[in-house]
Parts: sequence; structure tokens; C-alpha cells
Amino acid sequence: MIPPLVDRSPGRLALGQALGQSIGALAAFAAGLLLALMIAQNGALARATDPWFASWLAHGVGSLVAGLLWWLTPRAPTPEAAPRWAWLGGLPGALTVVLAALCLNSPLGMAGTLALLLFGQLLFGALCDGLGWLGLARRRPSGMDALAALLVLAGALLIVLG
Repeated sequence: MIPPLVDRSPGRLALGQALGQSIGALAAFAAGLLLALMIAQNGALARATDPWFASWLAHGVGSLVAGLLWWLTPRAPTPEAAPRWAWLGGLPGALTVVLAALCLNSPLGMAGTLALLLFGQLLFGALCDGLGWLGLARRRPSGMDALAALLVLAGALLIVLG
């Protein structure tokens, strides 16, 4: 099991934890920007070809880039064995690319697609946290988590229905 980067227990964060949390928050924000860029690029390619080809090409290019980064990055000599289900990470990735390309090229547009995508991620993330799924440390969702989910849902509905 991979240990969490930041202890999410209540109380004051130590300086190292606060720095780690800040770096993690910036990395998550950057990943969100890249996800939006990826969806726009794949949507344009899906319009010109079809969603399946767009997914195939995106994953082919992604595999080349990931292989290059893996080759350039030093690794520990004895990595921890991954659970069997972890080897199937490309399956939801491929389906996400196809579904996002279909939604982007629908009346939902970019904002509606991303808003609903974020809401789905938030709900599944809270479920995984609360039940300790996928090897994550169990964390009971708080009232603030529920409020955040409701606000994201409200924002998504304003974008989609507004």
C-alpha cells in the first residue's frame, strides 16, 4: 500500500506537512488544467475523426511520453508489488477520453463536461476515502465535504441548465 503524502487528521499541520499539502494542491491544480487541455485536444481530434481513434492516439502519445519520463526518472531497485486491479488503470483512462470527447462535442460543451466530470470525481473520491477503497487510508467525509459536493453540483447544474 502506498502511504498518503499528507496526514489528514485534525489538528495543526507541521511545516513539512503544510509544504507538502501546498505542493500537492498546486500539482492537483496543474493536473486539472492539463485535463481540460487534454479534453479540448481529444474533442477536436474526435470531431475530425471519431472518439475511438482520438482515444487510441491520445493513449499512444501518452504511452510514449510516459515511457520517456519513466526512462529518465530514477527508480527504487525493489518497488512494492502493485495489486492486480492497479494494472488496469488504462481501462478507465481510455473510457474517460472517449466519454469526455463525446460530451465535449455535445451541447454540454467544455464547461458542462468539466463540471460534471469534477462532480463525478468528487463523489467517487469521497466514497473511496470513506470506505478505504483502492488502498487509500480510510477518511470519514465531513460536513464540509458534503457542502463542497453540493456546491459543485449546484455549479454544474447552473452551467448545464443555465
